[in-house]
Amino acid sequence: MSKNVLKKGIFALLMCFCAVGASAQDGHLKMAFSLAEAQQYAVEHNRTLQNAAIDIQKAQASRWQSIASMLPQVTASASYSNMMGYKMDLGQIQISMPPYATFNVQTALALSGAQIVSLGIADISRKMADISLEKSEKEIADQVETLYFSALVTEETIRLLEENLESMRKLHAITQNSVNVGVAEQTDADQLQVQVATMESSINSARRSLEMVYNSLRLQLCLDEDVEIALTQNIDDLLNLGTTAALLSSEFDIENNYDYRLLKQNTELARKQIALTGWSNGPTVSVYHQYSGRHNFSDEPTMNMTPPNMIGAQLNIPLFTSGKAAAAVKDARLAYQKQLNTLEDTELALNVQHHQLVYNLRSAIEKYEIQKQNVEVARRVFDNIAKKYEYGVASSLDVTNSGTNLISAQSSYVQSLLEIINAQVSLEQLLNK
Repeated sequence: MSKNVLKKGIFALLMCFCAVGASAQDGHLKMAFSLAEAQQYAVEHNRTLQNAAIDIQKAQASRWQSIASMLPQVTASASYSNMMGYKMDLGQIQISMPPYATFNVQTALALSGAQIVSLGIADISRKMADISLEKSEKEIADQVETLYFSALVTEETIRLLEENLESMRKLHAITQNSVNVGVAEQTDADQLQVQVATMESSINSARRSLEMVYNSLRLQLCLDEDVEIALTQNIDDLLNLGTTAALLSSEFDIENNYDYRLLKQNTELARKQIALTGWSNGPTVSVYHQYSGRHNFSDEPTMNMTPPNMIGAQLNIPLFTSGKAAAAVKDARLAYQKQLNTLEDTELALNVQHHQLVYNLRSAIEKYEIQKQNVEVARRVFDNIAKKYEYGVASSLDVTNSGTNLISAQSSYVQSLLEIINAQVSLEQLLNK
């Protein structure tokens, strides 16, 4: 048993244990994943990848069809004939034509340049299927990573909003008590009540967004809608700015890029099409051997003119096609030239894209560092004004404004987290990391 098979078996067993660990309260299945576990589970169960694996098998079958077409082909046939007592009249002689059965076995072999070129095309198709499978696996893993981070970021958003809500509820309660004893205006309490309601609405909206993210993650993992997903890692575990920054200095090897590799194979396919088009109008050589057996269902003398063994060979050479063959080859050459131009343009575009993605990631890191500090400052300002408000030094408007600024800073911070993840995943896809 190979190590990969053993690893897959252990992983599947662990997943079974996770699935069996149902919640005692609601009876729903609950599965816990780290990021790596979620990616591996998606790769093993995603039906898109299963279809890509089937494409590889189809390409392999097509290749063997091309090989088989160049190997001997054997066919057998049997027949029965009955001329209903007819006798061939040759004047002085009559020859009986009794019922008879025949059995033929023919072995044939045909070779042409087009068959050899087709074998090369089948090899290219298989390579493209392999690359497509690798690309699909990478895309699925990246999508899972993005959704995993999105869920964590949304949960962080809810946590921050709930902290703000707790503070605003406390201030509203203090204000309402002050109104009740006649030392504060009702409008101050109403302003804070509106702020509390706004935060509650924001939390509910974030929870709905979180459920949408989990539903998307279930789709990637091919899980039923009633399966509860638990994430075992948090943002601090996964957000490694040192590793992220290391991507900025990674060299871009275009030969590792899946899109470029596919396009390069497609260009080679276009080149092969030139040869295939030319050889489609080339000579074809075929040889065959035929064995024929005959059995008469009568002892009467009769005539048998069929030889038991026969061999033959044939050479077909197209001589004149009125320019059709030349035009077809020219068309294939032009298609190949277009493909070369597309390959060069893609190479240039990918290099430009690399520079842009490096810039995007660097900007995202800088923005994250700034927004992280901004949230800390906005929190201190809010806490300071909240204390002043409790002692009657600050107004309810000051509290509302500082609360709004805090929410805005937190929103920018959360957005900067998503920007880092998106920029990192995009660069990793390009670099095939």
